[in-house]
Amino acid sequence: MAKAPIDQDEYRKLTGLQKTSILLMSINDDSAVKILNMMEEEEIKELSATMATLGRVSADTVERLFTEFLDAMSSAGVMIGSYDTTERLLLKALGRDQVDGIMEDIRGPAGRTTWDKLGNVSEEILATYLKNEYPQTIALVLSKIRPDHTARVLTEFPEELAMEVMMRMLSMESVKKEVLDGVEKTLRIEFMSNLAKTQRQDSHELMAEVFNNFSRDVESSFMSKLEERDEEAAERIRALMFTFEDLIKVDPSGIQTLLRAVDKEKLAVALKGASENIKTLFFENMSERASKILLEDMEAMGPVRLKDVDESQMYVVNTAKDLAAKGEIVIADAGGEEQLIY
Repeated sequence: MAKAPIDQDEYRKLTGLQKTSILLMSINDDSAVKILNMMEEEEIKELSATMATLGRVSADTVERLFTEFLDAMSSAGVMIGSYDTTERLLLKALGRDQVDGIMEDIRGPAGRTTWDKLGNVSEEILATYLKNEYPQTIALVLSKIRPDHTARVLTEFPEELAMEVMMRMLSMESVKKEVLDGVEKTLRIEFMSNLAKTQRQDSHELMAEVFNNFSRDVESSFMSKLEERDEEAAERIRALMFTFEDLIKVDPSGIQTLLRAVDKEKLAVALKGASENIKTLFFENMSERASKILLEDMEAMGPVRLKDVDESQMYVVNTAKDLAAKGEIVIADAGGEEQLIY
C-alpha cells in the first residue's frame, strides 16, 4: 500500500538520504545515472533502499526541496574543488596526521580502492616494492589486480621468484577477510602513501623535463626568454636538465648496458652531433670491431640535419633514464654523488 504524501509541515523531518533520493527521482534519467556513477556501491544501495520506501511525494515537497537546493547553491557562489580546498576543509574537522594520511591517499594514482590504485602503478615500481615481500603475500596482491598487469609485474621479477609466486597463486585458497584487509591496509599506508609523496614533482623538475624534450633551437629560444623574465628559475631549470652530454656521468658498465639497449643507427646519428668526450666514452666501451663499424656508419651517412641529431640524442637520453629508473644503470651528479634519474 502506497504511503501518504509527505506533508509540508514534515518537510524539515526529511533525512539527507530522503532529500537526495527525491532530487535524483525528479531529474532526468541520464543526469541521475551520471550522478550514481560517481558514487560508491554502498552509497547507491542506501539511496536505492530509501527510494523504494519513499512512497508518494507531493509536488509541493519537490518544489520546496529544489528551492532549498538552489538557494544553497546560489549563496555559495562559484565553487572550486582542489587538493588545497579539500585539505583546508578536512583540517577544520580532523587532526593534521589524519588529514595528511587522507591527502596522501587521494593524491596517489587514480582509483577508488587500493587494488584499483595498484592497477595504475607502473609494473617496475610495483615489482620493486613487492620483491621484498613473502611470495604468499605477493601472490595475494597479484591475484587482486588485472591479469595483464600481473603478467607485466611477473616479468619484472627474477625467474625463480616469479615461478614461486605463480605456484602460490595456483594453490591459493580462499583468504580470510581480516587477512585481506590487513594486506590492503599495509599497502595503503606503507606503499601508496609513500608513492604519492614521491610523485609530487617539483615544478622546476617538471619544467626541466619539458625543456629536455624541446629541439635544440626551441630550447635555446625559450631559455633566453625565460632568463629575461626570471633568471633564477632559468638557472635552476638548466641545472636540473639532463642532456646527451650529461651521459659523461654514466660509468663504463652503465654505458655498456646502454649500448645493448639502444638502436645503433639512432646512436650513430646522435653521436654525429656529440662532443669528442662523449664519442670517446662510447667508443671506449665497445669492442674494436663494433666501434669500427659504428664509426664507418657515421662517416657513410654524411651530413645530417640538426633536427635528426636532436631527436636521436633525445631517444638515447630517454633510454638512459628508463634504465636508471629500473636500477640497471647509475648516473652520478656533478658532485660525484650517485642518483637515479626518473
